Amino acid sequence: MDRVDLDSAQGRKAYRDELNGVARPYRWGGLVFIVIGAFVLWGSTRGWAGLTESAQVWGYGALAIGWVLFLTATFLRTRHHKRRMAQGL
Repeated sequence: MDRVDLDSAQGRKAYRDELNGVARPYRWGGLVFIVIGAFVLWGSTRGWAGLTESAQVWGYGALAIGWVLFLTATFLRTRHHKRRMAQGL
């Protein structure tokens, strides 16, 4: 890969776009699971759409999976940035 050019605005934008692409499916998947888990928990406490209190287990599970995916994406992006700055890629 080419050396990162952070001295120009165009180089910074290109690097920002590169970082945004790293682990994007993990971030989006995590966000989806977190939102679904929040709605399931919210709905189960209010009896919405026929959800009972037993659905709370699924809601908490979805929240846990979502946060694991989101933290995984953060780890992968940080690792990519460190390696890229050290030109290890």
